Amino acid sequence: MQLTKRAQNISPSPTLTIDARAKEMQASGIEVINFGAGEPDFDTPEHIREAACEAIERGMTRYTAVDGTPALKQAVIDKFKRDNGLEYRPEEIMVSAGAKHALYNAFQVLCQEGDEVILPSPFWVSYLEQIKLAGGTARLVNTSPDSGFKLTPEELEAAITPRSRILLLNSPSNPTGALYSRVEFEALLPVILKAGLTVISDEIYEHLVYDDHVHVSIASLGPGIKERMVVINGVSKAYAMTGWRIGYAAAPVPVTRAMTALQSHSTSNPTTVSQAAAVAALTGTQEPTKKMVAEFAVRRRYMLEQLTVIPGVSCPPPGGAFYLFPDLSAFWGRSYHGRRVNNATDLAALLLDEVQVAVVPGIGFGDDDHIRLSYATDLETIGKGMERLNSLLAAFD
Repeated sequence: MQLTKRAQNISPSPTLTIDARAKEMQASGIEVINFGAGEPDFDTPEHIREAACEAIERGMTRYTAVDGTPALKQAVIDKFKRDNGLEYRPEEIMVSAGAKHALYNAFQVLCQEGDEVILPSPFWVSYLEQIKLAGGTARLVNTSPDSGFKLTPEELEAAITPRSRILLLNSPSNPTGALYSRVEFEALLPVILKAGLTVISDEIYEHLVYDDHVHVSIASLGPGIKERMVVINGVSKAYAMTGWRIGYAAAPVPVTRAMTALQSHSTSNPTTVSQAAAVAALTGTQEPTKKMVAEFAVRRRYMLEQLTVIPGVSCPPPGGAFYLFPDLSAFWGRSYHGRRVNNATDLAALLLDEVQVAVVPGIGFGDDDHIRLSYATDLETIGKGMERLNSLLAAFD
């Protein structure tokens, strides 16, 4: 059988590849410090698990509407109003099997062959692949650590061409933790509106913000931008529900209808029991999320302190998510016991082989001078992993 060009052009996710290899080593009895994980290490809160069990007992095991149950769509509407000051109608909401699925649906119905999608770099690994699968071309815009890896109006304006159709924004960001302020979004707004861009905003890390930072949805800046937007979110990160696979999108009705039609021929409805659990997550107590964020804040501060004392390492403090994205380029061209390292890909392989620390090289995010470190693990593990990392780097020739 011959694979299509589309299939041959898909690159595997480096984050999942690293995580899988680390878990294989752990299964064979090797102690691996895994900084590659992209999911909270907390259990799904009890009241959410109970809601799922109750749904099963009530017989909620059949098909639902393709775009989600009325109860979940209403919970999403209430969440947008409560958390973001956004008003939506049920027909402007559609639920998918995770935020990644919602993003895939959005690109498939909005991006045509030859369209350009402006993608700030570094970027989450799946954006680039989903753009390619939709027939589009990613127009990468390199952002700077000096700006906190955030797109500036000047950079956006310089990137726009006659083929530019979509701007992809991710705040807080994976992998950098970059978090745009209201002022920074307001500065981008005139450029977006002048160019007539559609904006896809991935806000899955919305609740994972630290210090005095506040998450702002760019859709909340007024009807002029809201009507040009697809807002993507879900329950995976904020409620430790990665495996439940519930995401959602808010967009103008023609877009949600098209996304729903597409989904009706691929996965049909999201898992019925997971939808019931998501209702409990969005409408129930938010205390477990607040406790989780408080713990992430402690880990973030500790890992950042341990990282920035290493000579030659620099890392802007992230405003959100649960990642650090340090620059290790000061070590390129140097060797560890005769093994030369030229980029982050080399370093990631070295760390796993020599000291059993799993990190994600930045190449998958568009920048092979950086690695991504997840602090979605306990403090003891972070301490042990950072000690191994520091020792290895200190032994470089």
